Amino acid sequence: MAKKNGSVVYKCSGCGYSQPRWLGRCPECGEWNTFEECIVDSNAVSPAGRGSDVSVKVKPVPLSSVEAKDTSRILTGIDEFDRVLGGGAEKRSAILIGGEPGIGKSTLLVQTAASLAFSVKKSGSSQRILYVSGEESAAQIKERAERLHLSSHGIEVLCTMRLEDILDALDSLNPVFTIIDSIQTVYSAEAGIVPGTVNQLKYCANELVGWVKERDSVLVMTAHVTKDGAIAGPKTLEHLVDTVISFERNNDDVRFLHAQKNRFGSVDELGIFTMTENGLEPVLNPATMFLSERRDVQPAGVACAAVFEGNRVFLVEIQALTAPAKAAVSRVYSDKIDSARVSRIAAILEKRAGIRFLDEDIYINVAGGIRLSESAVDAALAAAMYSARTDVPVPVGTALFGELSLAGEIRTVPKIKQRAKTAEGLGFTNILAPENGAGITCVKDIRSLIKTVFAK
Repeated sequence: MAKKNGSVVYKCSGCGYSQPRWLGRCPECGEWNTFEECIVDSNAVSPAGRGSDVSVKVKPVPLSSVEAKDTSRILTGIDEFDRVLGGGAEKRSAILIGGEPGIGKSTLLVQTAASLAFSVKKSGSSQRILYVSGEESAAQIKERAERLHLSSHGIEVLCTMRLEDILDALDSLNPVFTIIDSIQTVYSAEAGIVPGTVNQLKYCANELVGWVKERDSVLVMTAHVTKDGAIAGPKTLEHLVDTVISFERNNDDVRFLHAQKNRFGSVDELGIFTMTENGLEPVLNPATMFLSERRDVQPAGVACAAVFEGNRVFLVEIQALTAPAKAAVSRVYSDKIDSARVSRIAAILEKRAGIRFLDEDIYINVAGGIRLSESAVDAALAAAMYSARTDVPVPVGTALFGELSLAGEIRTVPKIKQRAKTAEGLGFTNILAPENGAGITCVKDIRSLIKTVFAK
């Protein structure tokens, strides 16, 4: 019979506290029935050189015996942030936020820390919020909080770049919410002495994520981005975390927050903020912010579409411009809508509607800077391109949505009634879609769309 390697300890699944015998209630966090039997492996290598000569060997448990927790999310108190996270931050999860320097990542996280600290204080709990900064001093963080009129009560600040210091603070404080600003500044002697290298990022992130996975806590890390907007560092860093969020701007004031990966929610939600002297403020009614002020006659090359971002409908203005090609081959200039989609719509218009784009450069823009990937924008994009090419404007008050097939058919899209209702509520009187309905004009193909919109 094989000899059993190691002894048995009981570890709290909530806070990580361990002791040699089972208890009904954890003396550290006060939770009931959270102790689980674990085997101590004396041959294991200690993580991050923290001086421990043992580690807990994890045992498998039947999935049927695991109890799902209804209250497994932590609300940050910032509605747009919670929306992008899928209804709050999931406990035992790691979140990575990427954005260019100066966009407001630290501002968002300071506001989040203050909001959580206020909620903790209001509930009478003794839970802690830890803010770790490798880029700013404690005085600078305090100055930002005061400038934004935020209370700093209940927030623990640690200004260091050493991973070992961070792990020690995590073990001693056991915070319910931890912010690392930023992960590229953290280093460990185990992976070298230069912060920001690939090995450092992978090693330090793995240690921090491993810590949060064993406790009812949330870890948020910020990261810098490259010139192309991608998070700097190895792609494996994104695989380690549960949620990857991109923080972008479209002008000096408006900020977009959207998830590129989310294990606990949708990646379709969009959080919209405006940067003010009081920090980031959620946009309360974003449905109209992507529309230019409507006039009696709008210029040629402009069409409006109703698009879904998560559970909300936005009316967006698509702008098109065509000009004689400057080279032998025409080109498409579009960064808010996939250029392949624009080329496909141009080919359909040329083949099915007889409008020529072969010798034209095509420029596409979306008012407000929002990126559109939904196929429902095809109809509005086609109308904008036709209008730009013929110099005939789309009538004011017209909204279009529908997917355009290669055969020139306009196919149905989800939630047409909700789109039409939102457009009607914003003053659109001529709504075109591939289905019949109250206030909707049905168009089934590109020819009928052009005939209806442009009276041809």
